[in-house]
Amino acid sequence: MNKLGLVFDNRYLHHFIPTPTPESPDRVRNLYQHLHLLLQQQKDTRSISHIQPREATHDEIMMTHSAFYVEQLREHAVKEDHYSYDRDTYLMDDSLPTARLAAGGCLNLADRIMAGEIDYGFALVRPPGHHATPGRGMGFCIFNNIALTAEYLRRQYGLSRILILDFDVHHGNGTQEIFYDTNEVLFFSIHEKGIFPFSGTPEELGDGEGLGYTVNIPVHPQFGDPEYTYLLGRMLQGLVEQYLPQFILVSAGYDAHIDDSISKTLLSTQWYGLITHILRQHASESCENRLLYIMEGGYNAVSLEASVVTSIDALLQKEFLRPGIFPVPRAEKLLHDHPIHQYWAI
Repeated sequence: MNKLGLVFDNRYLHHFIPTPTPESPDRVRNLYQHLHLLLQQQKDTRSISHIQPREATHDEIMMTHSAFYVEQLREHAVKEDHYSYDRDTYLMDDSLPTARLAAGGCLNLADRIMAGEIDYGFALVRPPGHHATPGRGMGFCIFNNIALTAEYLRRQYGLSRILILDFDVHHGNGTQEIFYDTNEVLFFSIHEKGIFPFSGTPEELGDGEGLGYTVNIPVHPQFGDPEYTYLLGRMLQGLVEQYLPQFILVSAGYDAHIDDSISKTLLSTQWYGLITHILRQHASESCENRLLYIMEGGYNAVSLEASVVTSIDALLQKEFLRPGIFPVPRAEKLLHDHPIHQYWAI
C-alpha cells in the first residue's frame, strides 16, 4: 500500500473570529476528528503518517511575499476591527502564527516526499493561500502556501519543472501572479467563470520566459463531472507528456462541489477521487510519484469532509484507475477555442 503523509493540527483552528464567516474552524473540525479515527484504525499497515507542522521562517515567507506586506499584516492583526486590512480576509492575534504553521506544514511534507519517506502528501491546513499575491492577502488567504512550497522546491532542491494544478472553484490569482514570468512553474487553473477574483481568462498565458506556462480554463456554471473530467483529462495528458514535471502540486479546493453554496458548479464527491487517480497516474509516469495536495477552499463542512476522505482513499489504493475520457460538446468547444494550442500540442 502507498505511504501517505497527512499534515493537520488543532492549532489550525486558532485563526478565527466569533462572527459568522465561511472560512472558519468549523469547516475542518469534524474532518480532523475523522482523520484521527482513520489513523487509529489503520492498525499495523502504517500506510498513513501524521506529520507535525512547523512554522515557516521569516526567510521562507520572504521567498514569495514582500517585507512590506508582512509588516502590514502585523499591524492589522492587533487592531480591534478584524476586517481593517481586507473586507473578506480577517486578521486577529493568532492569524500570523497559524498562517506560518500552514506554510511550514506544506514544506515539511515536501521534504518528506523528496526524501522518499512518503509517496504522497496532503496538507489539510488553513487559512488557505492561493489568492495571496506577493504584496497582498485576499479571499480568506494570508500566505500563499502552494506558491511557497513550489519556490521552496526550486531553491532547496533545484527543481526547474513544477506543475501546479488548481481545481478550486475560484481562480488562483495569487499563485498565477507569483509565477507569471517563469517557465520553471507551469500553473494550470480550472475555475468557475465570472466569480471572485474575476481573473483567470484563457488569454492570461504568462509573460516573458513564462509565456505559455500559465493555463486557465474558466468553466460555465452547471459544469460537473463529465465536463471537468474531459477538460482535465485532455489538458493534463498533453501538458504532462510535454512538460515532464519533476513534482506535481495541487491546490485542492473542494468548493466546486454540488453541495457547496459558494459556487454553481456541480462536481460530485466521487469526482475528487477520480481526479486523484488521474494525478497519481501522471505523477507515476513523470516524477517518481511526487504528488502533494494542499487544501484551499471548501465551505460546506459535510461535503468537504466526504470529498477529502474520498481523495485520501484514492491516494491509498494500490492501483490507480484509468477513467475513460469522453467528449462533452460544451467542454469540447472550450478546449477547441483555447489559445494554449499556440504553445502546447493538446
